Amino acid sequence: MSKVYFASLRLTGGECIADKLKRLIRAAGIGKIDFRQKFVAVKVHFGEEGNLAFLRADYARAVIEVIRSLGGKPFVTDANTMYVGSRRNALDHLDTAYRHGYNPLSLAGCHAIIADGLKGTDDVLVPIDGEFVKTAKIARAIMDADVLVSLTHFKGHEGTGFGGTLKNIGMGSGSARGKAEMHESEKPAADRELCTACGICRDNCAHQAIGIEDFAHVNYDRCVGCGRCIGVCPTKAMRPIAENGCEMLARKVAEYTYAVCRGRPSFHVSLIVDVSPFCDCYGVSDAPVIPDVGMLASFDPVALDKACADLANRQHAIADSYLGEKTPSGDHFRTMHPDTNWEAGIEQAEKVGLGSAKYELIDIG
Repeated sequence: MSKVYFASLRLTGGECIADKLKRLIRAAGIGKIDFRQKFVAVKVHFGEEGNLAFLRADYARAVIEVIRSLGGKPFVTDANTMYVGSRRNALDHLDTAYRHGYNPLSLAGCHAIIADGLKGTDDVLVPIDGEFVKTAKIARAIMDADVLVSLTHFKGHEGTGFGGTLKNIGMGSGSARGKAEMHESEKPAADRELCTACGICRDNCAHQAIGIEDFAHVNYDRCVGCGRCIGVCPTKAMRPIAENGCEMLARKVAEYTYAVCRGRPSFHVSLIVDVSPFCDCYGVSDAPVIPDVGMLASFDPVALDKACADLANRQHAIADSYLGEKTPSGDHFRTMHPDTNWEAGIEQAEKVGLGSAKYELIDIG
């Protein structure tokens, strides 16, 4: 079984959260990696403008300080998005990152790099011959790094059930055409019975692919399948055309994660805090749906995601939240997003040899 290390958010003896995070990743074995003079991509999510659920940069600084103490040359990084927002190109993306604390001043001199260039076109073709992905399109700066360290905010997600380590690495490292490939199965159509022609989907489409008449119409020549319209629709009228679209998304994300991690050292950290129902890519963040749980670290991204899902599902739903308003099913993520199948991503990641869903949870106290 893979080892997953856990630290609660309780503090004793004057230790602060940042120091406890450092102790966690050291206990999990990050020091086994040879960082000496190696370029280290610290894959994070800088947070969308208007969203307050993303991880504070203080967590990244703690990880960076450990990497530097081991001789590494870290940079924080993410790739551009495909939808309306503050991270569609490298200039706006960097502005957002800096405002959210991911800047050299806050990170003790560590720089932020937008991994796929100005417009999301700077990528590397990575052949993997997977079941769903034959050649992954990965952001160049991430592929150029010698070592990958992921730092993930664990939360709900409208397409993959939850956004964990696999999502952070797989989708987050894809270039514009890589993201389009993963989202292809999520191209939507409006349910005429539910659609009120409110225009929210049209206003949130970055590709002018939606028109409004009596109901929303999708121009599939323009649509890239990013799923933003599905997430923002207030009546849930926008749904993927493919019956198993969300499952295919989760499986492709797993194969993209394999493409990023294969053949080089990687280490993964995930924080179950401020667990919002939707991705940090949204310009808003709803109230947390469960109490904060803690911090986890592992060399195995699959075991890490499974452990996070298990721990999250053991928590009670916060009554006045998106989850608390719904009828419990025993699986918080399916309760919030019934069309999703997060287990498919875990299964696919195991199938390609990325890791194991069987784990031993080790509490460092």
